[in-house]
Amino acid sequence: MMSRIADVETDLERVVARIFERCGPHLNIASPLGLGKPNLLLNALYRAVADHPERRLHLFTALSLARPVPKPGLEQRFLGPFLERQFGADYPELDYVVARRKNALPDNIEITEFYLQSGAWLRNEGAQCDYASINYTHVARDVAARQPNLLVQLVARRGDKLSLSCNPDTVLDLLDLMQAQGQPRPMVVLVVHPDLPYLGNDAEIDASVADLVLDTPGPAHRLFALPREPVLPSEHAIGLHASAWVKDGGTLQIGIGALSDAIVNALLWRHQDPAAHAAQISALAPACMGPEHGRFERGLYGASEMVMDGFMHLRRGDILKRRVFDDLALQRLLNDHHVKETADASTLDRLLESGFLTMQVDRPSLDRLQHFGWIDEGVRLHEGRLHWPNGSESSADLHEQSARDTLRAHMLGRQLRHGRYLHGGFWLGSKPLQDWLGSLQGEDYSGLCMTRISHINQLYGGREALDIAQRHHARFFNTCMMQTVFGAAVSDGLADGQVVSGVGGQYNFVAMAHAIPNGRSVLLLRSTRESGGRVISNIVYQYGHATIPRHLRDIVITEYGAADLRGQTDSDCIKRMLAITDSRFQEVLLSEARQNGKVERRFVIPDAWKQNRPERLRDALAPARAAGRINAFPFGSDLSDDELKIAKVLKFLKAETGTSAGKLKTLARAYLSGDRADQKYLERMGLADPGDNEERMFARLLGYGFARQEV
Repeated sequence: MMSRIADVETDLERVVARIFERCGPHLNIASPLGLGKPNLLLNALYRAVADHPERRLHLFTALSLARPVPKPGLEQRFLGPFLERQFGADYPELDYVVARRKNALPDNIEITEFYLQSGAWLRNEGAQCDYASINYTHVARDVAARQPNLLVQLVARRGDKLSLSCNPDTVLDLLDLMQAQGQPRPMVVLVVHPDLPYLGNDAEIDASVADLVLDTPGPAHRLFALPREPVLPSEHAIGLHASAWVKDGGTLQIGIGALSDAIVNALLWRHQDPAAHAAQISALAPACMGPEHGRFERGLYGASEMVMDGFMHLRRGDILKRRVFDDLALQRLLNDHHVKETADASTLDRLLESGFLTMQVDRPSLDRLQHFGWIDEGVRLHEGRLHWPNGSESSADLHEQSARDTLRAHMLGRQLRHGRYLHGGFWLGSKPLQDWLGSLQGEDYSGLCMTRISHINQLYGGREALDIAQRHHARFFNTCMMQTVFGAAVSDGLADGQVVSGVGGQYNFVAMAHAIPNGRSVLLLRSTRESGGRVISNIVYQYGHATIPRHLRDIVITEYGAADLRGQTDSDCIKRMLAITDSRFQEVLLSEARQNGKVERRFVIPDAWKQNRPERLRDALAPARAAGRINAFPFGSDLSDDELKIAKVLKFLKAETGTSAGKLKTLARAYLSGDRADQKYLERMGLADPGDNEERMFARLLGYGFARQEV
C-alpha cells in the first residue's frame, strides 16, 4: 500500500529556504533530462546562488530544453507569434541556459550535461568544456560518484499518489545505487505540474521517495511541447527503406525528428497497403530493398529509451499491439507461436508440454495462471482439488482427462493480462502526444510502462534471457550525421572535439542489436548536406571521430537504399556503401579506396548505382506524393496553412540570400520587382502598414518571394 504524501509545500520561496537549511550553502543537484526539469524551482535556486557568492551550485543534467531564439528581421516576425502561441507567453526559460548562451554563468555556478540539444551549443565554450560523454546506462553510476545532495524533478499527482511520468529513467537507479554504496541520501524535492500526464506501472512511486513536494495552487505554465518538423522527400525515402526491415511480431526502437516520422508514416502505409508500399520501395532502389513487406498481423512491441509521437500513431494504427510478459517460459511460447494471447483449445496442452504448467497443479502453478489471467482469481486449490467460482470442483491432477477437460474449458477464450506493448525511459513530443498520454484508459493505459533506463538500454543486470526474449526480432533505429565507407558512424560530435549532441543511448542499442540473436541495428542518414552553398557527401572515406566503431557495423540506410554490412569484408562494405551514396561522390570515394588497397582496382561503379541523384528520387516518389502517401507534415503541423506558405517563402529567401552577393542581388530584385504579398500574409508578419525603410524592404522581400514560389 502506498504511503501518504507527508510534507507538501505550496510556496516556492519556502521550499528554496528549506533546501538550503537541509543541504547547506553548496548545492550538488541532479535533475533529469528533457521535460522532467522543474524550471521554476531550478531558476529560484539559480538566483539564490547567483546573488550570494559564498554559495555554490553544480547541476548535473542533460537536454536542457529551450525555445528557439529567432534572428532579428523576418525570422523574428514569423517565429515570435508562433513561439508565444506554442509555449505560452509565461513559459519559464531556464536561467542557466540564458546565461550560458552568453557565456555568462556566474563563477559559483557550474552546469554539467551528458547530452546537449542537438547543434545548439556548437562553439559555446562553457557548454563544450563542461560536457560529459557518458552512455545513458552509466549516468546513474557517474552521478552517484559526484554525491549529489539534492535531487529535483517534475512529477504528476493523483490524490496521495505520485508519478514520475515523463522521466523515471534515472532517478530510481540513482537512489538505489547511492543506498547500495552507503552514500548519504540526497534530499528529494518533487514538483507537481497539474498538466503532466499521470502514468502508472513503474512510473508510479511511493510518496516516501520524496522528502518534500512542491504543489503550487493555481494555473501552471505550459509543458514544453516540441513543434512538429517537416519531412523532406529524401527523408520519406529513408523511412520507406527502413520500414522494410521491420519484422512483424518484432520489436521497435526509434528516436525523434523527421526521420522517425518518416519511418512511422511508412510503417502505417505498409500495414494499410502492403503491395503499393513494396512497389514504391522497388521503384526507389530495387537492388537495395529490405526483406519485409507484409501487414503487421501480430504487431510490434516498443522498447525505446524515448517515447515520442510515432508510438502514439502506431498504437492508433493497430501496429503497436504485440505485448510482452515478465515470464521467460511464457514469452518464449509466444515468440514461437506455440500459444496465443487468447487461449484456444490447444493452449493447455502447449503449457503442459513446455513445462510452464505441471501435471499436478500446485499453488505456484495456480498463482502463475491466475496472475496472467488464464484462470479466474476466484479459483481455489484445496487438498488436491480445484474449487471453481460456480461451486463445482475438479481434480488438480491433470493426468485425469476429466480434469484437463474442465481446466481447458475454463481457459478457453481468456485473454492474457499484465502485458506491455511499450516500455520507455522518458517521453517528449508534441502537444497531441501529451494529450494522448493524459487520456489513456484501459489496456492503452496499463500496457504502457515508463521505466528505468537500466531496463530499456541494456541486457545485463540479471534478467538477460527474459529481456532478449521480449526484444524478439528487435530493430533499433538511430540517426547519424556521417558514415565512413567501412561502417563507422559519426553521430554526436565533430573531428575537432566539438559536441553536437551526445552519445545518449545509441551505443547501447547498437551493442544490444549484436547481443540479441535476431536483433539488428539500423543507422539512418541523409546522403548529402549543404554547407556554404556546396553539396557535401555524408558518406566519407574516413573521419576523425566515431560514435559507433566499424566493428559494430550492421545496416546503414540513406535515401538511396539499405546497405547490410554485418559480417562483410571491408571491400564488400565499401561497395555496399557506394551503392547508397549520392552518385556525385561515388567515384571520389572509390578512387580513395583503390589508392589505399581496400577495393580491387578492376572494380567499377555499376550503371544502376549511378542513378542515385535527387532528380531521379523526386520522380520515383511522385506517385506517392500524388496519392497523398507522403507530404511535408504526415501527422499534422503546429503552423496554420497561411504560416506554412509563409515558411516556404522564407526558406526560399534564406537560400537566395545565403551569400553576400546573393543577398545584394535579391534585395535589388525585390526592390525593383514591385511584387506585393496578399494582405493576410503581410498582416501575419506585421507588415500590413510598413512604418520605416526596413519594414518596407521586408514587405518587398515577402512579395518577391511569394511571386516566385508556388504556395
